[in-house]
Amino acid sequence: MSKEKAPVIVYSTSWCAYCKMAVQYLASMDVPTVDKNIEDDQSAHDELMTKIGGNFRGVPVIDISGQLVLGFDRGKIDEYLRQFGYIK
Repeated sequence: MSKEKAPVIVYSTSWCAYCKMAVQYLASMDVPTVDKNIEDDQSAHDELMTKIGGNFRGVPVIDISGQLVLGFDRGKIDEYLRQFGYIK
């Protein structure tokens, strides 16, 4: 993986089991990740609302190079990770 890749952003909450699974899944593949808790960090909440046009349906929301994955969808996550060169 290129060291120049921007970290994958996981928008999460402290109580969300799927959020924790998403972060652990990305870590297991050595994908650089930033976990942004939208309950504790108002700027993270606002950032997410801007990205999804205010149409909030739940967490996690995973931002992989500008492509959003709603929920812990391994197939979509892997597809975007490959597409943007995070994994082979």
